[in-house]
Amino acid sequence: MQVYVCVKHVPDTAAKITVVGGTGFAETCKFIVNPYDEYGIEEAVQQVKQAGSGEVVIVTVGKESALVTMRAALAQGADRGILVKTDSHFLDSALTSQALQKAIEQDGSPDLIFCGKQSIDSEGMQTAFRLAKAFDMPVISDVVELSILDGTATAEREIGGGSREVIDMPLPGVIGATRGLNEPRYPKLPDILKAKKKEVKQIDIAELGLDLSAPQTEIVKLEAVPERGQARMMEGSTREMVEELVKTLKEEEKVL
Repeated sequence: MQVYVCVKHVPDTAAKITVVGGTGFAETCKFIVNPYDEYGIEEAVQQVKQAGSGEVVIVTVGKESALVTMRAALAQGADRGILVKTDSHFLDSALTSQALQKAIEQDGSPDLIFCGKQSIDSEGMQTAFRLAKAFDMPVISDVVELSILDGTATAEREIGGGSREVIDMPLPGVIGATRGLNEPRYPKLPDILKAKKKEVKQIDIAELGLDLSAPQTEIVKLEAVPERGQARMMEGSTREMVEELVKTLKEEEKVL
């Protein structure tokens, strides 16, 4: 069973992000495996183990610094990796999916492709669908339970409001993983050491034969979220407090 997992190199949610130049940020902060992708990695490892044979390949589109994240993904049990190098962190999702498709296609024939349902930085939630379109494969996202039997994937997915639906999908196909699908393993020291020796093939995005001059979505402006002000306690009767609140919202916060 040949399984590919698309993994993104993202800033840690606890990191302090500093906007630089209005369209980028200082990349001195800590980076991690996109958390939703971790569920895809774990599920890929489990499915190959259940199949009795196969390989799990991590595929990342990003800067060379993404190698650190890829090693962390390999420590979770994947066999090897492919890094498509680019100079941009916020790469257009259409181009990202095309690069992933070309890299996977040149490497082998996928039986199953995993992605996280979204990335925690740009949160576009498009890559899995665009990748499936590029491969002409079916896709299911927000998957919380998965079983594979006789070339068919049966997935349970969240559809909001506490409801779920069950879908059968012929393989090969793309799965968008989310929280609840499994419990990603915490790599131990021997796993981390082994990951350092695993193969990671590096390919420049220009070598994939893509039209890099085509129009792309661009970041026009990035702004840091304003820090929250201190809470203000209002006193007096209910009427007096309401009047003071309305006055504050109008004159100070400018939201009314």
